[in-house]
Amino acid sequence: MKHVIACLTVVALAGALHAQAVDAPAKSLAITGVTVIDATGAPARPDITVIITGNRITAMGEVGVPAGAQVVDGKGKYLIPGLWDMHVHTVSPSFLSLYLANGVTGVRDMHAMDPDATFALRKQVQEGQQPGPRIVVAGPLVDGPNPFVPGSLVAADAAEGREAVRKLKKMGADFVKVYTKLSREAYLSIADEAKLQGLPFVGHIPESVSATEASDLGHKSIEHLTGVELASSDKEDELRREAVAALVNNQSAMELLGRIGARAADSVSDTKARALYARFVRNGTWHVPTLTVVHSLVSLDDPKFTADPRVKYMPPSLSSYWTLIKLSPETDAELTRRHKRTTGLVRAMHQAGVPFMAGTDTPGVPYVFPGFSLHDELALLVVECGFTPLEALQAATRNPARFFGREKDLGTIEPGKLADLVLLDADPLADIHNTTKIAAVVVNGRLLSRPELDRMLADVEASNRKK
Repeated sequence: MKHVIACLTVVALAGALHAQAVDAPAKSLAITGVTVIDATGAPARPDITVIITGNRITAMGEVGVPAGAQVVDGKGKYLIPGLWDMHVHTVSPSFLSLYLANGVTGVRDMHAMDPDATFALRKQVQEGQQPGPRIVVAGPLVDGPNPFVPGSLVAADAAEGREAVRKLKKMGADFVKVYTKLSREAYLSIADEAKLQGLPFVGHIPESVSATEASDLGHKSIEHLTGVELASSDKEDELRREAVAALVNNQSAMELLGRIGARAADSVSDTKARALYARFVRNGTWHVPTLTVVHSLVSLDDPKFTADPRVKYMPPSLSSYWTLIKLSPETDAELTRRHKRTTGLVRAMHQAGVPFMAGTDTPGVPYVFPGFSLHDELALLVVECGFTPLEALQAATRNPARFFGREKDLGTIEPGKLADLVLLDADPLADIHNTTKIAAVVVNGRLLSRPELDRMLADVEASNRKK
């Protein structure tokens, strides 16, 4: 079902990881008397003054306010780094405003059905013509023949795998995303060519490859925990052969989920699982579980869930389509079981030290909202998977910076870092849901006050009413 929905809704709009060319403030910005949660792992620091000059944090602590600085009173408030959603698919320019209004100052776009539009928008964001978060982009994903997602690059063999990587490099993609139907030979060639081209490769673990081998090959982030249960199964070889055969016969992803995934989960070996998790830790293989995906799908029969007021911020064509999605009782039951397995799996992997990042897969699944749903994901990490609130925050701040190799610029609140910040009215370490209580956002040094954020949201809502 996820693949079907994604096929109908995913159109990527993107930018770049580099600092956007938003006009820098003419004077310094000072946030005074605030409690800083810097995401380094250090305890919260109360009564701190943070000075921003241009787009960088230039001083913090018991420091004076520069003459002429714009001052924001942070007394009673909490300052965290700007948040990242590490798995998005943007289908409307208005979504960029939704990200910023929710303190999401960076996103990783995972598929572009219209690459020309994607890279054009990235340029506009970089040059300050289009306000938006920092964005890294895959361009079109790479899959095998008869791909699940429209607009994918097809790699049927090793030669086409290498050509796909070179094409993405020429387009200006920041990384390569691989997908479910790739053959083993195509996947291996993509892994090798990506290294030659200096591009990370991430995405789904194809059914033809074990997550164990993928981790060893440098698969940098695994999305949705794909391949983890299968690689932990005592029946891995048998089930993998069945999965590959089913894909050749063009059977649906949901059938695979029901027939192969459940059997893999029922035959998980604790010994194999522990060895796999240790390999992820050793290789630095990141995971983006996108808990909001299955949580949403298992809630479609709940009228309180589907009456979510945030629907008003979505294009009517998309929100109307969402109301048409109905799951069979069998599918709903399997997804409910999968949700329980997924949260347990994330909990076990987290306890084993496997590194995680927060992502939502918005808006490829009904009622997963750009910007808003990242906060839902953080809450699920805490409430259902045993993360501490700080660990959940780090999954959306420090960890993405480490993943990108940009710790010198991003991810924590320290002098010299780029000024991407979220000012909160309540303590997120006391209750992770407090990340939604946003008083202001600073993106690349530019202050967006609460009234400005409200206007952004109102503009999106008004635009949707006219459609």
